[in-house]
Parts: sequence; structure tokens; C-alpha cells
Amino acid sequence: MRGDMKESGIIRRVTLALAVAALVASPVAAKKKEKHAPPVLADPWPSTYRPLPRTDMLIVGATVLDGAGGRLEGDVLVRDGRIAAIGRDLDRTGAAVVDGRGKWLTPGIIDVHSHNGTFVVPLTSVDDHASDVTEISDPNVADTWIEHAINPQDVAFTRALSGGVTTLQVLPGSTPLIGGRSVVLKTVPATTMQGMKFPGAPQGLKMACGENPKGHFGEAGRAPNSRQGELALLRAAFSAAQDYTPHRGGKGKPPRRDLKLETLAAVLAGDIRVQMHCYRADDMAVMLGLAREFGFRIAAFHHAVEAYKIPALLREAGTCAAVWPDWWGFKMEAADGIRENAAFVDAAGACAMMHSDSPQIGQRLTIEAAKAAGAGRRAGLSLPPETIIGWVTRNPAKALGLETSIGTIAPGYNADLVLWSGDPFSIYSHADRVYVDGALVYDRADPAYRPRADFELGRPQVAPR
Repeated sequence: MRGDMKESGIIRRVTLALAVAALVASPVAAKKKEKHAPPVLADPWPSTYRPLPRTDMLIVGATVLDGAGGRLEGDVLVRDGRIAAIGRDLDRTGAAVVDGRGKWLTPGIIDVHSHNGTFVVPLTSVDDHASDVTEISDPNVADTWIEHAINPQDVAFTRALSGGVTTLQVLPGSTPLIGGRSVVLKTVPATTMQGMKFPGAPQGLKMACGENPKGHFGEAGRAPNSRQGELALLRAAFSAAQDYTPHRGGKGKPPRRDLKLETLAAVLAGDIRVQMHCYRADDMAVMLGLAREFGFRIAAFHHAVEAYKIPALLREAGTCAAVWPDWWGFKMEAADGIRENAAFVDAAGACAMMHSDSPQIGQRLTIEAAKAAGAGRRAGLSLPPETIIGWVTRNPAKALGLETSIGTIAPGYNADLVLWSGDPFSIYSHADRVYVDGALVYDRADPAYRPRADFELGRPQVAPR
């Protein structure tokens, strides 16, 4: 038995060594080292998004939650797709008047964690092969881009729009340690992914820690099969990225590229934002140490059911926690969640937000925020609507690197707006109208402004009640 154990240990070490070698292999001839890689190349799949037809408008008499902590009863002027002014007695010359009396106006809702378009709603229940959410051929698939798998006809996009979502980030799945690049989309009808792609939005890199990577690859007899193995592989990959410089061949030869290292080097250069799947407080603390070692920042921990235990660490790192109010206990690392998670993180001065990870929850993010805030109030915290609206608008915009253009109702910002029938945190309220860049994209009262996917052709259309 002792001999078998010894042989098994040797096999594990050889497996780990081979995995590390595969993770860091690159055509680098690095006599001369650079701190970071060359700049990210121009996007080969640039956005072709164009705003839908729009007119200048003045929304009058609504209760306005501006996303930045303010609440006012007044008017909002929109010109050329942007917020022009907020207040009373505004110049309405040439602007169509929208009656907002008795209604609430908020920034467009932002979902920072979606799998829409890759885990397509009408198909996944009958055909698992329809899903493109995760590439699981290797623990490091940093060379993959989830945008190459987006199906714009997924009905989840229009359902999210009907729930007030105007921007969402589509992420790869969380089986690999390094799952590939994300994409930020606008919830507008389009035939191609490029027609939905948010112009100029930074890409993200999906990473994961804990049970998912070690459970999948370890079961297959590959590394990683432990948390320490995960860190070893990640450190090796980022170490190689620090030294990455495309090898310049002889005269007339093009540079050689390593697409995995190119992505990681772009993270080190600050061009790609890390979005990290992590549950436990200790795992998040370890990953923050990894980020410090290699000089990058984790934009957000996703799921983060124990974020309430380490708000000071999150605050100091400038890292947000994207959470659910009441998903926990479905696996070991999710066992210690509490409903007050987001409220406690917010109260400690760190960045909290809601996320979906589900096409159903993606339609009701304001209700997710309401549940989390309700738990916080029962714990004694003051959480008015003007505070919690930031959990689904301004804070997600910050995690995406878009906080100067969306997530807030203020002059100069994109006119991504939702006019609600009432308090957006009430289950009795609906998104009556949704605007993207000042264009009316969804109107609960008008079938002409309720976009439909090809999957829905021939089906009766019923307005949300």
C-alpha cells in the first residue's frame, strides 16, 4: 500500500507539473523583459451598434432616483440621447413631453453577471448541446472570447429589457480557472452580437476559485485538484504574462503571438478587468493577495456569499461584491450566506451590487435589491430607495468601467432610463417604458415597442401584468 501511495503521489506531482507547463507554455524568447505586454490590439469584432430612432424629450413630474444617492420630484431633459438637465421649469423647446406624474424614474438597470445568449432559454431544457457558456478543454482558456458564442435571438434579452435592464455583461462559465473574456451588451434588438455590443466598453476576464475548477479538473485526473493547486497554476500563468513579449522573428517574419498570455498581459496592463467567481471569505482574501502580487485589480467578486465577513478588505482593494440576496447552501462553499450580505457590505463603505446569473432573476433585479435591503433594515440599517438603486445601477457601472457614462441620471450621461409604474422596489410595480440612449425600446402599453426574438414568431404576445 505504501508503494501505491508513493506512486500515486508521484503521478499527482507529474500531473501538476504538466498542467503548469501547459498553462504557461509560450513562444517567448525573453532575453529582454518588459513589465507588461504590448497594448491590446484593435478589436477584430467592433461594435456596429447604432441608437434606435429617438427624439428629444422632457420627462415631467416623476420621482427621480438618480443612482448616486439623490431623490427628487422634478423633470429630466434629454437631448441627442443624453441627459441635458434635471430640475424644474426646464427649457422644453423642441422636446416631446412624457408624463411621469405618479411614476418613478431611474437609470437603466445593469446586470453585471449574465449568461444570456449562450445558455439560450428555449433550447437548454431539451438540448444541452445548445449551451456555449463554458469552454472546458483546459483550466486556462484565456484565449476564448464569450462574444463569439452570443446568440442575439435568445428571448432572455427581451425579458431582461422588460425588467428595466439596459446593459448587461455576458460572462463565460466558472469551470475553468481562467474562463475567457466577457462582453458588455445593450439590450436592443439585433441580428448580430456586434449590433448589441456596447461601444468602447472594456472587456472583462472571467476567473474562478474554489470548488468549481478543482472539482471538474480534479475528477478528470488533471490539475488542479486542490485550492493550493489552483493558486500554483494562476501564479505560473501570470508570471509568464509578466514576461510576455511577442517574439520578433528574422527579417520579414511577423511577430509570434500567444493568445492566452496576450489576455493575461492585458489584465496586468489594466486594459481588461477581472471578474472573479468566489464564494468564501478566505478564498477572496487569497485572490486579493494574488492580485497584489502581480499588480492588477479585481473589479468584482461574483456570488461572494461571505463578502460580509471582509468588507474592509474589499473597500481597501476597490473591489465590488456582486451577490444574490438568498441563494446559498446549494454547495459547501455557499453554506454560510446571509440575506443581509449586500446591506452589511454597503454599510461598511464597500461596493455592493446585485447580479443575476440566471435569465429569470435577470428580469427582477430591483426585487433582488429589495429583498437584500429588507433584510438590512430588519438588522437596523437605514436603506432608502435612493441608496439601494445604486446596487443595480451605479455600482455595476463602476465594476464594468462605465461609471462615467451609465448608471447615473446626471447631465452628460447616456439617457438609459426606466420609467416605472411605481416604486421600483415593489413587486406591484412594472417597467412601463425603457429607453436606451434616449430611444424608446420597450413600452408596456404599446406592442410596437415590445421587441420579440425569432424564437417567438407565431406566438401570441401578452404584456406583463
